[in-house]
This record gives sequence, structure tokens and C-alpha cells, in this order.
Amino acid sequence: MKRINFKPTVLVVLVAVLLSSCAGLNKMKKNADQINFKVNPEVLEAHASEVDLAIDTRFPAKYFDKKATLTATPVLKYDGGETKYQSVTVQGEKVEDNNKVIGTNGGSVSYKDVTAYDKAMAKSELYLNITATKGNKTVDFDPIKIASGVLATSEKVITMPKAILGVQREANTTGKYDANIDVFQRVVPDEMMADIKYLINRSNIRKDETGKSDVVALQDYTKKANEEERINLKGVEVSAYASPDGEIDLNTNLAAKRKETSSEFLAKKLKEAGVDVQLKTKYTPEDWDGFKELLEKSNIQDKELILRVLSMYNDPEVREREIKNLSATFTEVADEILPQLRRAKMTTSVELIGKTDEELKAAAKADASSLNPAELLYAATLFEDLNEQLSVYNSFIKVYPNDWRGPNNAGFVLTKLWKYADAKPMFVKAEKLKTNEPIVKNNVGTVTLTEGDVANAETLFGAAAGAGEEVNYNMGIVSIKKAEYAKAVKYFSKYKDVNSGLAKLLAGDNNGAVKDLDACTLEGCYMTEYFKAVVGARTAKETMLFDSLKAACDMNAKLKAVAKTDMEFAKYFDNAKFKAIVD
Repeated sequence: MKRINFKPTVLVVLVAVLLSSCAGLNKMKKNADQINFKVNPEVLEAHASEVDLAIDTRFPAKYFDKKATLTATPVLKYDGGETKYQSVTVQGEKVEDNNKVIGTNGGSVSYKDVTAYDKAMAKSELYLNITATKGNKTVDFDPIKIASGVLATSEKVITMPKAILGVQREANTTGKYDANIDVFQRVVPDEMMADIKYLINRSNIRKDETGKSDVVALQDYTKKANEEERINLKGVEVSAYASPDGEIDLNTNLAAKRKETSSEFLAKKLKEAGVDVQLKTKYTPEDWDGFKELLEKSNIQDKELILRVLSMYNDPEVREREIKNLSATFTEVADEILPQLRRAKMTTSVELIGKTDEELKAAAKADASSLNPAELLYAATLFEDLNEQLSVYNSFIKVYPNDWRGPNNAGFVLTKLWKYADAKPMFVKAEKLKTNEPIVKNNVGTVTLTEGDVANAETLFGAAAGAGEEVNYNMGIVSIKKAEYAKAVKYFSKYKDVNSGLAKLLAGDNNGAVKDLDACTLEGCYMTEYFKAVVGARTAKETMLFDSLKAACDMNAKLKAVAKTDMEFAKYFDNAKFKAIVD
């Protein structure tokens, strides 16, 4: 085999090229301390569960090798791991690529990126890992530390959203309890009415009228109200009327006589029943209001035309004349409407006295089915112990399985016990029973928020708008998590607690934050003191800082480890008083 010998001059050139490449890269590595890195802010901050990174870099003149390429990767290092940001590459003047060019006179590079926040990042260091390349030669720089720690006060929001207790439905006009009426009232107004009808132009009472079932029922109802302890007889009224046909003077006298005969009849009957009550009496000569009401409910031909006449004319004689001109229609009116207006209306008004609180509590425990929905819902609120409340709502679910308020209110109590996961199936069940109920939407949102799904929680709270101030409070938590601190302050405007104080702290209102934190009434809320310590550190009020931090750590010793790495206190890490509190 023939040997090929390189000429000495070729070897010299090759070695010179290699040494030149290494020399250029090594020089860049050696002079890396001449590069100016400015991190903004100097201490990284977590907002909306993300850590933004912004670096402004300035390369000095004559630093960058014309044929070199430099790739830098920011790396956040912390106990248990590290997080890399996106790499950025710059190049010298003679590199044929599409990266940012740094010329002989130097140059600057602005860099921005973001990564998800991790609690371990609170105690961390930000390094730049730099690799320089020239041709086939690569040199790794020593890692360059450019920042320390991550300020994460916004991540300390207390994610305990507020659920809403199921409302009671409105009662109807009678105030009675039945399957569809369940608003709790200790005293419920009630009444019964009966009519005595008269013949045209007559005021004498006929026997067949006084014996009607509704008239007899009214007498019995009044007697019962007078006798029973739980019924308060408020009064009995007789109102007599004449129909709006005929002369006004005749109708006035007729209505007055009907008042007298009906009042005498009822007074006599009530006296026989042992009811001692003073009747209230009145009469109406021409009952145009009753006429209009009955006409609207009727199927009389041209009733719209008659109603128009009533709206056009106020004079009763003109009204009567115009209606009578509609001869065919008036015949129907005379047969169907007018006889019903020749009457005396008798009304007994009472108050139904409900069970006492103690009776309701006893019944709720012993036999929940003996109470109507309103009574049972109210009874639950009488128990101070949350577990007893929960027991009553569980009984409600069994007795009234199709009522959304049972599972909703059971879930509400579970959130008060900080058991959001246990509350979830209750709220889901309530939502199935009443899909579009805003209260339930809010409550499902509370669980969704505690699960970390901020976007869907916000949607649910939006669907619950108007259900109560609790919705605004929950939106305040969402706003903090989205780094919308000014919005959070507005949402919390009706509250003064740890989260409203935090919102003002993050929005830059230190004085407002302290006022809200001091006003917080939640017992044992150590974070109110912790956030006051943060205000003290930010405003150089060391007495507030040390007193509040000590109070917080006394209530919860775990906060010592948190404070040790909290960049809010970075200036005090070596302070003797600070160390005495957190060590």
C-alpha cells in the first residue's frame, strides 16, 4: 500500500485554523463577564400561575467573534428540579444564518418568555447556560447567575369560594302552605271569602243563598279561628255591591241596603257560634271594577269593544249607554256578568301561627316528614352545629327528593366545613334537578375553582350573575388568579377579609390592604397576619413586619418555612429578628 504524506505546510495551516477557532470562542467565554444582563423585574414574579421572564442583554464592542454563533438558555434552578425557558441564538457578522446579528460595535438583544409557576420556584436561582459555536468547534460557558428567587404573593390567594344557600320560593297571595308554596313564615296571613247573591233590584236575603256551602264554610272557618290558639282572628268584613246598570241613586240605595241585610245575617250567625267580633262594612254603588274583571275572564263576543268603552269614558251613565247600544252583546252581559255583581262579599282574615323554633328543631330530628319544605329548610338554620345542619338537609333530601334545595344546601354546609370534594356530588345532583338555577351554577363553580379549573369556574359564575354577593366574591378570586388585581378589588368591594386585603396589596394599595386585613373576622386566619407582614416589608415598617410575622407563625408554624424562602422578605433573610421568628 502506498503511503500518502501530508506536507508540513498543510499541517501547519490546519492546526492554525483550529487554534484560531478555539481562541475566538475561548476569548468570548473568558470575557463573558463583560456582557450586561438586566432582568426585569430584578426578582421574578408569579402572576396568573405563570412566571414571566424579560432579559435585556448588551454585548460590548469587539466582543463578538464575526464567525461565531452563541445560544443562551435561561434556566430556573430549585430544589428538586429545574425549568428551562426557550433558547435564543445570536450570531456574528459573517455567519450566514437568520439569527440576530451582533456586530463589531456590539449590540443588544431583548428576550421575553413565560413558564408555568411551581411552588418550589420561590427559592430558586436563574442561570444562563451559554454555548458558543464556530465552525465545528463548540465551547460551553460557565453558567451565569442573573437573578434569585420568584416573588409569588399572588399565588397565596385563599381559594375558598363562597357557596349560596338555596332560597325559599315566594308564597302565593293566600300565603297558604301546599305542595307548591314553601316560603317559611312564622305568621302566615290567610283568608276565606263567600258571596251572597241578590236578585235584580232586591236587597232581601234568600234562604238558598245563606245555606250555600261556601257561606257555611266561612262561618265554620271564623269560629275555628276564634277558638284555636294557633290562629289569630284579624277581622271580618262585609262589602256590598250593586251592578253597574240602572240609575246611580237607585244603585246607591240598593248597595247600602244589601250591606245592612248581609251584615245582620253574618253578625247573627257569628254570635250564635260564640264569635265576638266587630264587623267592618262598606258598600259600592256600581261595581265597575268587578265588571271589568269578570268581563276580561269571559268569552263574551265583542268584549274587547266593551273594554275599550270602559277605558274611553269615566262617566258611569255614558259607559252604560254605550254598552247598551251594543244590543246583542249587552244581552250576554246582562245574563252572564251583571247577576254576579249583585252581591255581598264576606271576608274573614286570620293569621296562622306556626311552630316555635324549638318545636321545629325537635320535629326535624324526630320526624322530618311532619314538616313542610319551608319549615324543614328553616329548621336546619336553627342548628349552630354544621354537622347537625347537614343531617337535617340529608333528611330533606329523603323526604323531598325532587327539590333541588336539599342537595344544594347539603353541599353548602360541606363547603362551610371546607369539604369541597364532598360537596361536588351534591351540587351536581342539585343541577340535575334544576338545570338553570343561578344559585346552583355558582355552587358548581365553587367546586370547579377549587379543582383548579379557573376558566370553567369563571363561566359558571357568569351564569350565576345576580344570585348574590357571593358570586362577586368568587369572581374576585378568579380575578386574582388571572392577575387582574384592580378587577378583584372591585369584586371584593362588599367584603373585608384576607382575600380583599390581598387584592389591594397586589394592586398597590398598602393602606387599604391593612384596613381590610385588620377588619377580617374569620377566626384563626393566620394569612391576615402574614400579608400584613408583607406590607411591613414592602413599606419598611419593621415593627409591623416582625409583629405580624410572629403572630402568623405562632398560629401556624408551617409558615416559618414559607417565610424563609419568600422573596418578599429577602432583605431580612440575614436579620437577627427575622431569623429568630422563622428558625
